[in-house]
Amino acid sequence: MAPNNLPPAFNATAQDIEMLLAAQSHIGAKNAQVHMEPYVWKTRQDGVNVINIGKTWEKIVLAARILVAIENPADIAVISARPYGQRAALKFAAHTGATPIAGRFTPGNFTNYITRSFKEPRIIVVTDPRTDAQAIKEASYVNIPVIALCDVDSPTEFVDVAIPTNNKGRHAIGTIWWMLAREVLRLRGTLASREAEWDVMPDLYFYRDPEAEENKEVAEEAKATGTEEAGAAAVESGFNNDWEVSGGTAGAFAAQSGVAGAAASSSWDAEGADWAASSAPAETGAQSWAAEQ
Repeated sequence: MAPNNLPPAFNATAQDIEMLLAAQSHIGAKNAQVHMEPYVWKTRQDGVNVINIGKTWEKIVLAARILVAIENPADIAVISARPYGQRAALKFAAHTGATPIAGRFTPGNFTNYITRSFKEPRIIVVTDPRTDAQAIKEASYVNIPVIALCDVDSPTEFVDVAIPTNNKGRHAIGTIWWMLAREVLRLRGTLASREAEWDVMPDLYFYRDPEAEENKEVAEEAKATGTEEAGAAAVESGFNNDWEVSGGTAGAFAAQSGVAGAAASSSWDAEGADWAASSAPAETGAQSWAAEQ
């Protein structure tokens, strides 16, 4: 890390550095722009540029001090066209009072006053200079300062404050937005001191896949009802097993059935013979009655 030029009150804690490293905020791209080379600590053997975390923290503090200077928080526009940064931008706006523009940026938002979504912010914060190029371009037309989360390969044209970080990872983007919001609230006095912990968790700023969340809910419901379904299935399978016979048991069952059928038919025939024998005297009685007549 580079020598820290911040006053002692703005020094990063060990927990903040560990959080940035855990979110992989220091993993940059393989290609590097000329203007982003001062933020590169070194290049690994596989060609990946490692970003200097110390300079990332310095730029976060600088951006927070700039945002605090805006008297009306609604004059700050936070923009994210990428899905990974939309949730973070919305949460940042909810906690700091800024104006969010999540999703597609409508051309003319800053230049065409006839449009319904026309805005006149005093400063904008974008997640990716490449995907939010339309917003940066229009901001340059009307002299609006730009703060951007820049990777090593991000274009820095019309960007006034570049926060060097990995703007391609969902965790890195959420962590940087969370730290920026925390610094803004601390400088405003909303948080008591730098030692006081913020009760908002960083994962609230992380991107979440809606389909994955739906599948997770379905899996939990299926798991909750799995016991009842298993019981019903066991009952059904129990009845089927009682009535279904297969394999060698089927042969034995068929043999026993054949023996039992033969025994039953023989006994029935014998009974039939006895019945015929017992009916014979009746006929004799009838003949004797006729003779008496």
